[in-house]
Amino acid sequence: MDTLTSYLPPHPGLLPKWLLFISIVSLGNSIQCYTSLAGSKQVYANHSANPKKPQVTELSARTFGTWTAITAIVRLYAAYNITDPVVYQLGLWTFVVAWAHFASEWLVFGTARMGRGLAGPALVATGTGVWMWVQWGSYVGGFR
Repeated sequence: MDTLTSYLPPHPGLLPKWLLFISIVSLGNSIQCYTSLAGSKQVYANHSANPKKPQVTELSARTFGTWTAITAIVRLYAAYNITDPVVYQLGLWTFVVAWAHFASEWLVFGTARMGRGLAGPALVATGTGVWMWVQWGSYVGGFR
């Protein structure tokens, strides 16, 4: 067990461990985006003007998978370098951008539907973004 815990971020609190966990989950989601359209189809509805034209294509899934991999890497760096203000801010911004993306696809463009596919990412983006904002002083200190 000590061998496993040696890989955890060395900083106190749950936030660094959560960021590590979310990074691993995100990398898994990236792989899924490259291998199947099923997960993306749970998030994005087919409400386009042409219902025969799908919202989720192989290209859009791979693009989303690449974007998710990049955010996972940034979040992984944030987990292990959480006291670095620049890395912390970059990690926080990944959740802000994710929240803006999911909210706009749902509320503005109508291409996402609320359900288990959207609820999970929206909840993680919202909850973790707020958590990181509130915990700034605990890990970085000073002004935002």
